[in-house]
Amino acid sequence: QVHIVQSGGGLVQPGGSLTLFCAASGNIFSIYSMGWYRQAPGKERELVATVPFGGSPTYADSVKGRFTITRDNDANTVTLQMNSLKTDDTAVYYCHGGNVITQTTMIARDYWGQGTQVTVSS
Repeated sequence: QVHIVQSGGGLVQPGGSLTLFCAASGNIFSIYSMGWYRQAPGKERELVATVPFGGSPTYADSVKGRFTITRDNDANTVTLQMNSLKTDDTAVYYCHGGNVITQTTMIARDYWGQGTQVTVSS
């Protein structure tokens, strides 16, 4: 069994900063990618940032230069530092573990965190 638990988020004024944290735990053999997606009201879920194992991060154009994703492969954690937040960043943010292989099944599948609200408002 794999658990994706995320924390952080909340309410911040435009121009402010927030940090999201995510940890994957359980009978994990490997995780190919870890990242963050978001879904605003009335919109589809979209990629924010992701980083593959041993690779470089990928960012949505809308967050480049403002958000930074960091991954700890040994701890199976990923952090999203969000700076210069805008009202358009308001959404529910989801942590994503891509192609997670468990020691039990050795089968790859994706896992999602429970979601956390980020609201940017004055």
